Amino acid sequence: MLTNFIIASAVYLAILIFLVRRTRIKEKTTSNYLLGGGNIGFVIGLFTTAATLFSAFTVVGMPDFFRTHGVGAWIFLAVSDTMMVYGLIRVGEVLRRKARNLDFKGMSGLMASTYQSKLAGYVAFGGAVIFLIPYIAVQISGISIFLNAAFPEALPVWAWSLGIVAVMVVYSETGGLRAIMYNDTLQGILLFFTIWVVGYNCIAHFGSVESMFAEVKVLNEKLLSVPGPKGLFTAQFFIISAIAIICLPFTQPQISTRVVIMKNSASLKKMAVGLGVVAILVILPTLFMGMYGAILYPDSSTQDFIGHVLLYDQAPAIATLGLIGLVAAAISTSDSQIFALGSELRSLLNLEDAKSIKITRFFIVVFGLLALIFSIVSTEHLVLLARTSFTGTAIMAPMILTGILSSKKLTSLMPLVTLGGLLFFILSKLSVMPTQFFGIQSELILFATLITASLVEVFILGARKAE
Repeated sequence: MLTNFIIASAVYLAILIFLVRRTRIKEKTTSNYLLGGGNIGFVIGLFTTAATLFSAFTVVGMPDFFRTHGVGAWIFLAVSDTMMVYGLIRVGEVLRRKARNLDFKGMSGLMASTYQSKLAGYVAFGGAVIFLIPYIAVQISGISIFLNAAFPEALPVWAWSLGIVAVMVVYSETGGLRAIMYNDTLQGILLFFTIWVVGYNCIAHFGSVESMFAEVKVLNEKLLSVPGPKGLFTAQFFIISAIAIICLPFTQPQISTRVVIMKNSASLKKMAVGLGVVAILVILPTLFMGMYGAILYPDSSTQDFIGHVLLYDQAPAIATLGLIGLVAAAISTSDSQIFALGSELRSLLNLEDAKSIKITRFFIVVFGLLALIFSIVSTEHLVLLARTSFTGTAIMAPMILTGILSSKKLTSLMPLVTLGGLLFFILSKLSVMPTQFFGIQSELILFATLITASLVEVFILGARKAE
């Protein structure tokens, strides 16, 4: 299979080189290098947003999630995705108007402008770095470990990580956001095709969906209901997860940038609805993969289970495609996030285009190296931070949404309260601060506190802007 993988990898890299050359920017400006020209249509917008949202963890993490905790995930996924689409349409249009009026260069810069305070920009940027770098690092590490397990005699884990990061950085440096978006489209199609082929094969093993669920019921009926065999799916879990998912388009800069640069309102609405449909279609086959594992590999480790469902139980061609799909998913999501962090830093600087782009490109390399280092020396706490990435960035949602939606002159209350909330959240995940009070999860208390602060900001402290 190593030979097939090398050939498939060469083909994939050749396509990436072709896309870089096709989208190569002759004159690098903020608009065309960092914002992809600021005028993308529905199809590219849909695929690039979906690809940044669904990473390699979708293929590795979601099947294991269903295998371990059951089908209850559909409750919060279906409702949360629907609400995310609604919020993306309503708030996304407001964001687009405000961003274009304020010469958008990144969400951190936008927050600094709307709050008229550098602190707001630093909080938004710092929160993105703290939660996205560990997510990128653990994703790179996870795929590298998986490749090392598949080909133990080929390369050590660190060498796989180095190769993945090198491709990401070179691709991002050379082509800018537009090249990344075209890569996203390729990755999105590849990921979608791969997981549906594997998902179909999992169903075919049992003959039908009904037969598969009948066997699951016999094995462990709790997998087919909430709160699941391990009691994960509680009301608090659903609420916290829903908030994190709904806020993604505005709290994760790689997604919010894509919302801003959509060509027009019609394209944004089509992209949002399409994203909701794609989300369900991408997650559905991972459910089939998870139920397959629950029956055949209930006590296996995650790596062993994923190894069987993607590699050893598939035909060689499909197994090779699965490996390429995993690598492509990791590269696509990670390079979008690293590039977004570079753009966010640039948005806080008042420099001319040439200097700004040089600084951005330099820090893309820096963030790539940080992700590489963290992926090699990953710790339990780092993995924990990566798994709570969405919730961590959601802590910034009240500040960001207040900045987007409010027409009043804002104070520094929200940046200060958000900074305190981020610090408390991190300390609680490191077991320094309590994770719950009187049976209520600390995340819910944080969200309630931040929302209250937002209401105080808008209705009590805020002053109407002068006409």
